[in-house]
Amino acid sequence: MTAEDLPLQLARTKRFSLGVPRAFTVSPDGDRVLFLRTTSGRSTTGCLWLYEDGEERLLADPFTLGDGGEVPEAERIRRERARETTGGIVSYATDKAVRLVVFTLSGALWTVRTDEGVPRRIPTAGPVVAPHPSPDGSRIAYVSDGALRVVRIDGTADRALARPEHPEVTYGLADHVSAESLHRTRSFWWSPDGEELLVVRVDNSPVQRWYISDPSDPTRPPRAVRYPAAGTANAELSLHVVGLDGDRIGVRLPKEAAEAHPAGEWTDAAFEYVVEAGWDDAGPFAVVQTRDQRSAYLLRIDASTGATRRLHHQRDAAWLEFVPGTPVHTAAGPVLTTQDVIRGLWMPATGVRTPEDMYVHDLVGAVGERIFFVASEEPTESHVWSYDPVGGLVRLTDEPGVHSAAVGGGTVVLDSRTLDGQTVTVLRDGRPAGRIRVLAERPVTEPRPRFLTLGERELRAALYLPESYEPGTRRLPVIVHSYSGPGLQTVVKAAAWWHAVNQWFAEQGFAVLSVDGRGTPGRDRAWEAAIHGDQLTPVVDDQADAVRAAAELFPELDTSRVSIRGWSFGGYLAAGAVLHRPDVFHAAVAGAAPTDLRLYDTHWKERFLGHPDIQPENYERCSLVAHAHKLTRPLMLVHGMADDNVAPAHMLRFSAALLAAGRPHSVLPLPGSTHLVTQEGVIDTLLRLDLDFIKNSSTL
Repeated sequence: MTAEDLPLQLARTKRFSLGVPRAFTVSPDGDRVLFLRTTSGRSTTGCLWLYEDGEERLLADPFTLGDGGEVPEAERIRRERARETTGGIVSYATDKAVRLVVFTLSGALWTVRTDEGVPRRIPTAGPVVAPHPSPDGSRIAYVSDGALRVVRIDGTADRALARPEHPEVTYGLADHVSAESLHRTRSFWWSPDGEELLVVRVDNSPVQRWYISDPSDPTRPPRAVRYPAAGTANAELSLHVVGLDGDRIGVRLPKEAAEAHPAGEWTDAAFEYVVEAGWDDAGPFAVVQTRDQRSAYLLRIDASTGATRRLHHQRDAAWLEFVPGTPVHTAAGPVLTTQDVIRGLWMPATGVRTPEDMYVHDLVGAVGERIFFVASEEPTESHVWSYDPVGGLVRLTDEPGVHSAAVGGGTVVLDSRTLDGQTVTVLRDGRPAGRIRVLAERPVTEPRPRFLTLGERELRAALYLPESYEPGTRRLPVIVHSYSGPGLQTVVKAAAWWHAVNQWFAEQGFAVLSVDGRGTPGRDRAWEAAIHGDQLTPVVDDQADAVRAAAELFPELDTSRVSIRGWSFGGYLAAGAVLHRPDVFHAAVAGAAPTDLRLYDTHWKERFLGHPDIQPENYERCSLVAHAHKLTRPLMLVHGMADDNVAPAHMLRFSAALLAAGRPHSVLPLPGSTHLVTQEGVIDTLLRLDLDFIKNSSTL
């Protein structure tokens, strides 16, 4: 292969995600590790694997189980929200001992025991979504046609515990906001004794109906989706304790936050969001959040009456951020998120907090009184840490990179991604006990990022130059490829598909610059909250400042020829850059850009910009559509026509505004593509078209 083959390799490996072990679960005794992985770096079928006694073996292979039927619509939606790139077994759940594993294939329910390794299909009343076994493994709860059902492990006594009252109601499934913006992956939880479940009921009827069509196939009717755009009604959520006999007790959630909210132009104290929930030895609990996202309650639920008791009240003047994995309960009490200075962890029972210079990304879990979490002291790296009252804080990883973990008993599985690739190491009682194989391909274009700290704001950036380039021989046009939005860092010292793509563009004769500006995670609270009320100006200014600062360090960068490209928020950034800073950015490729932020979902946009009816100036300031008349540079808009996250209406409205203003531009629709574009023949060709557009733009 040559460097020109990188786009095709990217497509065939699903952005190098194939062959990557993931979704680790460690048994409470530490003896067993479950995980998912395809069988090679080109296979797109996920399989279930077991690591035990220093060896890994295949527990369930969809090829041998006859997978190939149609995936239920609810499961298809769940996979789109989770950005799943493979088929086969894409998720699983276990009993408390991690002996019984349940999963679905094309809506069929399957089980396999780790001590037997023989998959068995369990007959059910209908297509299965989101199955979870009871703690003792005797029963399996699942969702079918919006109803929460339970079946015995032998396939008998399949019955509905909660049926939807009308077609817009579901029990045990996440609504759009919870899945897409809150990243809550579950909507029902077993009691420890397996006799009851805490269940989320969703009523989507208040949510406006949108229609996603396929213009390339006029015979296919539009698909209706319930999409809660900013300022419109959310789904109505409620919690219920459901017994195996079908008895149901409604949880009496508070109507609104009792204490005064922080000062601000818009407050809405009504609790509309269920951030997390669960059931521990003390009973069920839930974290609920207000519509304005400035208050949240951790509630203890009385399973016998449905009454609630507030354990903790979290508040923030801008918006609340929740560390994934919190709250987790140790014997001393819950471990919570704290907003003080940076995003950290707080153990109320002991008063212990993580240090102020530590940004906590994830709470991995707890074993006894020892908690494990992932945190950064330097934004380009994240490491696995542990804390217990005796040993204090201990860092478990050393090599620069992005590390995560799974824990159980005396076993820690370290998933480490460095610039040299990924390794998965199994530690037993603190000592290396083996490795789980990584079968992913290495990019044919080897990434060579140079990590920089730029300007007075100390912007973290990565610069990619052609491998054969010799300083002083010629000046290089610049491509900026950043995401620079909430929830994702691209400037990391770890193997990532975008490093390879940026290097491939560099090999075509460019200097490529990637920048994590204000609003990205990994730094501190002020850095994240700097975009409150304005998601565009600070982000664009950071990119412009980074270009100038990089050119001062590397005179070979030709700042008279700067283009910018990106996808999703990165596409929004790219289009905004040529609209507002044509002095710096001379051409742009904007993919799947949310151009009218009133069309994005309530939780994600109201978090940053408030309510569009009360603070319309924030939405006007950040709208690309409203500023279409400012375009003076070449711009190509790219959008998947089946995108139900950033709807095609964003691109079409922006294009119409550009036309009305007499501003020439290019439009590239992608028929059949969703927000996550992975199809061979699309993603690879798209990279080449991006390159051609940038090369052919008159200013370059």
